Amino acid sequence: MKILVTSLFLMVAFSCSRHPDTEQLKNEIIKTDRAMSDLAVKEGFLNSILFYADENIVKLNEGAYPVIGKKTFQETFANKPGSKTLTWEPVNAEAAESGDLGYSWGNWKFVLKDTTVYGNYFTLWKKQEGKWKVALDGGNTTPPPK
Repeated sequence: MKILVTSLFLMVAFSCSRHPDTEQLKNEIIKTDRAMSDLAVKEGFLNSILFYADENIVKLNEGAYPVIGKKTFQETFANKPGSKTLTWEPVNAEAAESGDLGYSWGNWKFVLKDTTVYGNYFTLWKKQEGKWKVALDGGNTTPPPK
């Protein structure tokens, strides 16, 4: 009986230790998402997403076909830093217990000379070599916040 109880205890202990703290992963994703927004203000949206992009990124754009792959993204937007007036704030994030995938979603704001446009976004994150990278990104426009 002692062997059975000890075996069960060890199985539970080892299986629990394999799963990273998903709350910590969620916080890492939110922190990375905010850092990407901060970089967009400094270096432009396109440069920012390129910096955080996975090699196989899929970027969904409203009214356009997806841009697939970091190399294609670089070629499509070559020498275009993108707007420095597009900012976003994550509302929430989730992370897989495996510790290698997660997503964030939130609200964005794009300030133009004559108007401000608002929207929602989602970003699928993939952890590579200890860093979160953008695997899939997209969004849509919305009415202004209430």
